[in-house]
Amino acid sequence: MAKMLTRAEVPVESTWNLDDLFDSQKGFEAALQEALDKAEHVTRFKGRLHEGPSVLLDCLKEQDALQELVMRAASYARLHQSEDGANPAHLANSSKSGDVMSQIRSSLTFIDSELLELEDGKIEAYLAAEPGLAVYERSLKLLLESKPHRLNPETESVLASLSEVLEAPYRIYLRGKLSDMTFDDIGEGEDKLPNSFRLYENKYEMSPDTRLRREAYASFSKSLHGSRHTFAEAYATEVKKQVVLSRLRGYGSVTEMLLKPQQVTLEMYNNIHDTLLSELAPHMRRLAALKKKELGLDQMLFCDLKAPLDPDYNPSVTYEEACGIIQETLTVLGPEYGEIVKSAFSERWVDYADNIGKSTGAFCSSIYGVHSYILITWADNMRGAFTLAHEVGHAGHLMLAARNQALVNYRPSMYFIEAPSTMNELLLADHLMAKSQDKRMRRWIISQLLNTYYHNYVTHLLEAELQRRVYRHAEAGEPITADVLSRFKGDILAEFWGDELELDEGAKLTWMRQPHYYMGLYPYTYAAGLTASTAAAQLVREEGQPAVDRWLEVLKAGGSRTPLELMAMAGVDMTSREPISKAAAYVGSLVSELEALYETSAAQ
Repeated sequence: MAKMLTRAEVPVESTWNLDDLFDSQKGFEAALQEALDKAEHVTRFKGRLHEGPSVLLDCLKEQDALQELVMRAASYARLHQSEDGANPAHLANSSKSGDVMSQIRSSLTFIDSELLELEDGKIEAYLAAEPGLAVYERSLKLLLESKPHRLNPETESVLASLSEVLEAPYRIYLRGKLSDMTFDDIGEGEDKLPNSFRLYENKYEMSPDTRLRREAYASFSKSLHGSRHTFAEAYATEVKKQVVLSRLRGYGSVTEMLLKPQQVTLEMYNNIHDTLLSELAPHMRRLAALKKKELGLDQMLFCDLKAPLDPDYNPSVTYEEACGIIQETLTVLGPEYGEIVKSAFSERWVDYADNIGKSTGAFCSSIYGVHSYILITWADNMRGAFTLAHEVGHAGHLMLAARNQALVNYRPSMYFIEAPSTMNELLLADHLMAKSQDKRMRRWIISQLLNTYYHNYVTHLLEAELQRRVYRHAEAGEPITADVLSRFKGDILAEFWGDELELDEGAKLTWMRQPHYYMGLYPYTYAAGLTASTAAAQLVREEGQPAVDRWLEVLKAGGSRTPLELMAMAGVDMTSREPISKAAAYVGSLVSELEALYETSAAQ
C-alpha cells in the first residue's frame, strides 16, 4: 500500500523556500517584536492628525513600513501552517502571529477614527496641500465613503483587539479538515490505497477508473458526514459574526457590507449569479450527458462529473514538464513577466509536495517587497498544469503591481483578482491548441478548458449561491445547521443539473469542502474574473500585441483603479450582463465542438 509521507520525508526540492522571508525561528520572533515596537512608535501620532498634511503623511508612511513587516511575519506563520497543519510548532507560530496582529490592529485604529473625525473637506485640503499624499488619495477617499458605517473609536479598537477571536471559525475549520480528519483506505489487501482530502480532490476525483473513483468518493463522503455538525457550527458562527457586524455598522445586509470594499454594486453581484445559473446550466447538462454516454455509466453521480471524457487518452504530466509548457505559453506576456515565471519555478517559490497535514487546494500568497509563494499538490495530470498556470497568474499580476504601485495601491478589488489567473489558463489552452491539429488532442484540450470553466463557473459559483441563500436565511433569524446546509446545497445542485445528475447524500456535503466561505464574498469573484478574462483573451486572439500591452498595463495598475476601470482598460465592459452571457455562450460552443468531435469519431 502506498504510504502517506510526513513533511520531513518529502524531497526538499518539491517544497518552497521560506528562508526568503526569515531564515530562522529566531528571525521570525524578532520580526514580531520589531512590529510591536514599530506599532508603539506609530501611536505617537495619536491625537495629532488634525495638525496638518505633513503629520498625516509621516504617519501613513510609518504605517506602510509596519504593514510590510507585518505581512512578512504573518505570511511566514501562515505558509508554514499551510505546508503542515499537524505540526505543533507551526500551530504555535500561527497563534503568536495572530496575537501580535490583533494587538497591532487595535493600536492603529486611531488613524482611521481620527481622519473620519476631521471636519468635512479637511482631507481634500490635505491632499491639495501635500503632493506626497497623492499616493494615498484613493485609500483616503474610500475611507471617507465608510464614514456612515464606522463605530466610535473605542468600539473600533475593541473589535480590532478581538480580531484573532473573530477569525476563530476559519481556524477551527482548518484544524478539523487538515489535522483531525481521517479517511478509510480504498480497496482491500495489498491493493489498498490511502485517502485524504488532497488525494481525493487532486487525484481520485479525476480518475478514469469508475470503481476507484466511486470507492474513493464513498470513503471521502463517510468522513465528511462524520464531521458535519462540527463544520456546520464553525460556519454558522462565521455567518452570525457577519450578520452582527453588518447590523452594528448600519448596513442593509451582510452582502451590502461585504461588497463595499470590493467596490461592487449589488446589481453587479447579482448579474453574475443570475445570468450564469440560468444560461450556463443547459450547456453543463449537455456536457454531463456526453460524459455519461461516452463513459458508459449506469448513472451520472456527482463524483463522476470530473471524470476524464477519454480515459484512454489522459497523458500524464510531470511537474517539470508542466513548468516548461507554462513558461513557453506565457512568453506572449513579455520578458518581465517571463522572468517572474522562471524565478517561480527555479527558485523554489512553489510547494508541490504531497504530505500529511498539508493544506488542500492551491493558492498563491504574494508578499509585498519579497515575492510570491505558490502551494499546490502535484498529481501528474493536466488539470494540475492549468491550476499551476492559474496560480502563476496571481504571482505575475501581484508582483508586477508591487513593482509599479505603493503598498497601499498594489492589491486590486476582489472582484478583479481572479481575472489575471484565469487568463493564464485560457492562454495555456490556446497554446496547446495551436501546437496540434490532431482531433483527439483537440477534444482533450477542450476538455481541459471546460474543466477551467467547471471549476470557476460551476464549483465556485454554486458555492457562491449557497452563500447567497445562507445569508438570507440567517438574516431572517433562521438557524444554520448541518441539515440546513446540506438541504440548501442539494437544492442548488438539483436546480443546476436537473435530471442529468443522480443526486446522492455525499453531494449535499460539498459545502464542507471549500474554505472560501470564511473569506467574505470570495466565491462569486472566480466567475467575475473568468468572465473578464474570457473577453480579454478573445481580444488577444483578435488584436494580438495591442491587447497584450493593454493587459500588462492592467496588471501593473494593481489596485490603483476600481475593478470596472481595470476591466475597461483591458477592453471589457462589466457594467452589463452582455460579457457574462457571451462567456456562457462560449462555454456552450466548446461543448458543441466536443459533441461534434465525438460524433465524428463514432462515425469513422
